[in-house]
Amino acid sequence: MKGFLSFAVLAVLLLVHSSQAVYVQDGDLKFSLESVKKLKELMDENRHINPRMVASMASYSPCDEKDLPEEFRSVCKREDASMIFERLNLAVQEADLCEICANAACAGCF
Repeated sequence: MKGFLSFAVLAVLLLVHSSQAVYVQDGDLKFSLESVKKLKELMDENRHINPRMVASMASYSPCDEKDLPEEFRSVCKREDASMIFERLNLAVQEADLCEICANAACAGCF
């Protein structure tokens, strides 16, 4: 009985721990890791369209993407939006580091 109770408590603790959300923070802005991964995906797709067109990257904005997660729409209204998007993209270059909270920009892990 004690063994089962210990196992049940351990299982509940693991479940609670795994359900905690991981966030990526840039200054006072905070975004879910899943949304930042989607942003990175969108930005990477655009970079692979034509790597020789450097001028097109300068004018590219993820805000023009219809698949941009809703939580980034407020960032699109800011003058420093391109810098914010670039920093978020850099924060998840190696997503595994963010998921294990090895990156200082990521929060929400215990």
